[in-house]
Amino acid sequence: MTNAIAKFNRDLVLAGPVGSLDAYIQAVGTIPVLSKEDEQALATRFREEEDLEAARDLVMAHLRFVVHIAKGYTGYGLPLNDLIQEGNVGLMKAVKRFDPSYDVRLVSFAVHWIRAEIHEFVLKNWRIVKVATTKAQRKLFFNLRRAKKSLAWLSADETTAVANDLGVSEKEVTEMEKRLHSRDAIFDPTPDADDDRNFTPAAYLPSPDADPATLVETADWNTDATDRMTSALKILDDRSRRILEQRWLSEEKMTLHELAAEYGISAERIRQLETNAIKKLRNAMEM
Repeated sequence: MTNAIAKFNRDLVLAGPVGSLDAYIQAVGTIPVLSKEDEQALATRFREEEDLEAARDLVMAHLRFVVHIAKGYTGYGLPLNDLIQEGNVGLMKAVKRFDPSYDVRLVSFAVHWIRAEIHEFVLKNWRIVKVATTKAQRKLFFNLRRAKKSLAWLSADETTAVANDLGVSEKEVTEMEKRLHSRDAIFDPTPDADDDRNFTPAAYLPSPDADPATLVETADWNTDATDRMTSALKILDDRSRRILEQRWLSEEKMTLHELAAEYGISAERIRQLETNAIKKLRNAMEM
């Protein structure tokens, strides 16, 4: 059995850098499963003689189980290779602590350590802000994910049932469900983001060199200018006011020729009316 594992190590090295997760999963699946006797012998060698080769053989023979467990956590949106890597860390910790004298198979003992490392990784990386910090919250987080039959919100009866099954209050279930449904917001908008995504936390932070007095003064000036512009427009006749609105204040501005065709006059006459209207506005706003 040790020879088979050693051969796998050599083949992996000869294959070069592992760039394919599928190739890795296929490779670990070819490693023979240890018999109980071989497992006991290797564990005893490692525990009593600190034989690192024996520990390596134990780890290699159980990599397939890590892959199987890690696949159960793919619903959290995290890369499978990262989940497997964390599970492998848990497997190595289990091998270090495994006591063959208890007559228990290593895989049964290692499941706890593998899941613990993956759980910790999921909680640290699933959200920028941690969704579960206490032991009770962590238990509720993973159990609630499994208890939910769909992506829809739980009904009142379902919330009560989950709370009873997990031994927590309905308020705790509701609070955790809110955290599960929440999403992280990007701090800065991406260059190609649409208008909806541009409303990010960065948009609400004041500039470090912003002077409150200057900001208030600017806001007051803009308000006053807008009021004076509105009043000035009222002194113009309907035709002049429409020409200014269509040439300067409309999102879809009209050309001189389009306005000339509308009023049945020349484009030059439209330009003259526009110039006169602007002068009247300027004089009215300077008063």
